[in-house]
Amino acid sequence: MGLNLEQLLFNLLLAVIFSVLGFLLLFAGYRLFDALTPMDLGRKIFDEGNIAAAVMAGAFVLGIALIVSASISG
Repeated sequence: MGLNLEQLLFNLLLAVIFSVLGFLLLFAGYRLFDALTPMDLGRKIFDEGNIAAAVMAGAFVLGIALIVSASISG
């Protein structure tokens, strides 16, 4: 009693849609965070090598990823 091909393709399509939606929400959250901080995080991290800014951005991305994951999964 396995899944038929139609159900499998539908589930695959849903997985792709939710993955793209999750990535877009994560990206939008990061861009909003970057806009609200008084510094340009990309410049601080990559040009100046500021480890503290990288840790702060990474922690924020992980937090947003948890929130997006919980909101998408239900």
